[in-house]
Amino acid sequence: MISNTRDKVVIITGASSGIGEATAKELASKGAKLVLAARREDRLQQLQKEIEKNGGKAIYKVTDVTSHEQMEELADYALQEFGKIDVLVNNAGVMPHSFLFKKRVEDWNKMIDVNIKGVLYGIAAVLPSMREQKSGHVINLSSVAGHVVGAGSTVYAGTKFAVRAITEGLRKEEYNNNIRTTIISPGAVTSELIESITDMDLKPGIEEIYKGAIDAESIARAIAFAIEQPSDVAINEMLIRPTHQER
Repeated sequence: MISNTRDKVVIITGASSGIGEATAKELASKGAKLVLAARREDRLQQLQKEIEKNGGKAIYKVTDVTSHEQMEELADYALQEFGKIDVLVNNAGVMPHSFLFKKRVEDWNKMIDVNIKGVLYGIAAVLPSMREQKSGHVINLSSVAGHVVGAGSTVYAGTKFAVRAITEGLRKEEYNNNIRTTIISPGAVTSELIESITDMDLKPGIEEIYKGAIDAESIARAIAFAIEQPSDVAINEMLIRPTHQER
C-alpha cells in the first residue's frame, strides 16, 4: 500500500528534541518531505543528517516561533524548496509552571509568546498557500492541561485551552477550503518540557508524575495517523495519556 504521507511537505516546529524530533523521524520513514524548525542549529543539523542517512528527505531553518517574521520566512523557505506546504505541525512549547502568587510575569509572557502567538504565527504563515491550493492540514499540540487545570499550571493550561479554541476556530473557518485541523493533547511525555519549570516548590511533584511518562514516539505515531487519513477524513482531536496517569 502506498503511504498517504509520501511526498507530503511537512513543517515541524520545535523539531530539535522530544515530540518534534520523534515526529520528524516517524514521518520521514513514511516518505514525507520535512522542513525542520527550531532555535538550536546543531540539533537540527544532526537530525537532518540522521534522516538523510536513513533515506529520508529533510531541510531545516533556524526559527524562533515567537517571531512573526521568522515564521513567514520559514513558510517561504518551504515553498521555495518544495513548492507547497501540506502540513504544519505546531509543536514548539514551553511549560514553566508556577503558582500565581509568585508573579512570575516573565514566565507568563514566555508561555503566551511561544504557546499561543507561536501557534498563530505558524497558522498565519501557511494559510495563504493552503487556501490557494485548496488543501492542507494544521496540527496543533495542546495538552492534557488544555482539558484539566491543575494548581500551579494555571497560565500554562490557559495557553493550551487557547490552542484548542484556536484550532477549532480554524476548522470552522477553513473546512470549505479542504483544510483539516487536528488537536493533539498529550499527557506526560518524555521530553525536555519539564526542564523549563523554575518553581522548585512545584518541580518535584511534576517530576514524580513524569516518572511514568510515555515515549515521544507514541505522540509521533498519533500525528502520523492523523496525517495518513484520506483527505475527506479529519481527525480533529486526540487526548493521549500514559495508561496510569490519573488526570
